[in-house]
Amino acid sequence: MKSSPTFRLDAALGHDITDKRIDVLRRIDAVGSISEAARDAGISYKAAWQAIETLGNLAGTPLVEKAVGGSGGGGAQLTSAGRKVLEAFDYFAKVRRVAMQQASDTGHHVTFGLRTSMRNQWVCTVRELVPGEQGQSVQLALSDGMLMHALITHESAQLLGLEPGLRVLALCKATAVPVQTAYPADDTQNILAGRIEVVSATTKKAEVSMRLGSGAILVGFQSGGPALQVGQTAWARVDPAAVVVALP
Repeated sequence: MKSSPTFRLDAALGHDITDKRIDVLRRIDAVGSISEAARDAGISYKAAWQAIETLGNLAGTPLVEKAVGGSGGGGAQLTSAGRKVLEAFDYFAKVRRVAMQQASDTGHHVTFGLRTSMRNQWVCTVRELVPGEQGQSVQLALSDGMLMHALITHESAQLLGLEPGLRVLALCKATAVPVQTAYPADDTQNILAGRIEVVSATTKKAEVSMRLGSGAILVGFQSGGPALQVGQTAWARVDPAAVVVALP
C-alpha cells in the first residue's frame, strides 16, 4: 500500500513515545489482532480503536488495515504508513535519550513542552477517578491542594494511564472561563477563587487574569456585572467537560 499524499508523519509524532496509542500500534504489529493488542495493553477494544483512529486522523492516512485469514478468520496489520510511524518513533526515542543524557550531564533539566492555543495550563496531581454514565470524572489537585474536576471519556482515561498520584496538566480555553465578582451558585462547575491582576477591557467582554492560591494564573472573561478591579477577589467557573487532561 502506498502512503497517502496527505500523510503527515510530523503530526502523528506529536504524541510522546510512551503514549498508549503508540503502544497499541506496536502491539498490533506484533500480534496481528486489535482485540489481542487491547488485552495486552490493558485497555478496552473501543479504546484501542480510538487510539488507531486518533493516530490515523493525525497522520492523514490509515495506519492499520484488516488482514485476511488467520486462526480467527482475520486480523489486523499495519499499513506502510503505520510502519513508518513506528520506525520514526524508535529513531526519535534514541535521539531523545541521547539529548536528555547530554542535558543531564551538563546539569540541565529538560522537558519537551506541549504547544497549544489554550491559555490556561496548570500542573496538577490526580487524586481520584470516579466512573460515571457520562464518562470518567477525574479529581485533580493543584499545588496548594485546591481541587478541580475534569470529565473525560473512559477510553481517554485508559489511554493516558491515569491513576492517583500521577502528575498531569489541566488545560482550558480562556474563552470557556467566565469570571465574576460574586461566588457562583452553580455547584456543577469548578469554582476557583483568586485575586485580579490584569483587566483588559478592549472588547465587549473584558479579559481577566487572576492569580490563584497555588500561584498559577487563570485567564478568563467577564461578560457582565460590576467591572472587576485589580486587587479584587473574584471567582471563575470552569465546566469539568471543558478541562483537558494531558501528560507533561
